[in-house]
Amino acid sequence: MIAAPAPMLAVSGQPPDDAGWAVEMKWDGVRAIVVCDGDGCRLYSRNRRDITGTYPELIDTLTKRAGGRELVLDGEIIAQTPEGTPSFALLQHRMHVIRPARRLLDTVPVRLFLFDLLSQAGETLTNAPYLQRRDRLAALGFAAGPVQTPPHWLGVGAAQLLGAARENRLEGIVSKQIDSVYRPGRRSPDWIKTPLRETIEAIVAGWTTGNGALGPTFGSLILAAYDSAGALVHIGNVGTGFSAADRRVLRARLDTIARERSPLARVLPRLGTAHWVEPVLVGDIEFREFTGDGLRHPSWRGLRADKSPAEVTMPPATR
Repeated sequence: MIAAPAPMLAVSGQPPDDAGWAVEMKWDGVRAIVVCDGDGCRLYSRNRRDITGTYPELIDTLTKRAGGRELVLDGEIIAQTPEGTPSFALLQHRMHVIRPARRLLDTVPVRLFLFDLLSQAGETLTNAPYLQRRDRLAALGFAAGPVQTPPHWLGVGAAQLLGAARENRLEGIVSKQIDSVYRPGRRSPDWIKTPLRETIEAIVAGWTTGNGALGPTFGSLILAAYDSAGALVHIGNVGTGFSAADRRVLRARLDTIARERSPLARVLPRLGTAHWVEPVLVGDIEFREFTGDGLRHPSWRGLRADKSPAEVTMPPATR
């Protein structure tokens, strides 16, 4: 089986509004690299962990349509609400299940939206321009069902496409230079992501004692990220966005990674009654802004098994 490359990553920013850029919709899911050869297809996460068994319906479709061809593809796995809106919360039910039962496959179906072709029949395409890769991807025929190639737009204003993303309750847009090459494992300004709401990854450093009904679980999670010097620093606490089941499952997991001392470079007084854990869990957080002192109005979206703590760095200040 061909080795899976690390995916190319986008920088955050305002979309350029000129003819040298194409625009794709930004999907609220998890990144996936597809590797196919004569023996079938496999799926790999952003950190190149094998996730083939988690999404058997995607593997069935990929293997049939690949037809034994050697392919390396890049895309995003999503779950959708009944209205068709991508939902990271729904996807959480699938992300951590190694061998999903039939009932879970039926109740939380997933799709794979492909947006790049990195290799075909032994030919490496990472040095080919974006539009050429997109044309060759479209020619593969992944056009319907659980594996699709969504459209990209040329010559349409970024403001119009952001409006369309907002109207359809999507995460935002990604602008890509039409002559850009694919840079595996690199975060490049050739791709610019413009989300409609801010989301980041954060390391769970501990939890605070809950009051009342939250006493058996936790009040909030203590969040952290690595600064430019490599120190783990506090960026805020999150206490909303959890279901009752989320709280029970998380508390049980936190208990297994408990530690006596704080993993933070320094502890701030406002943390309250803190209980510390090994900094190995990465959460996905939605927030209004980051002032440099902490996140404002953060909300929990779920754990990210596809991100390692070493990747989690301080978010840029939004004001």
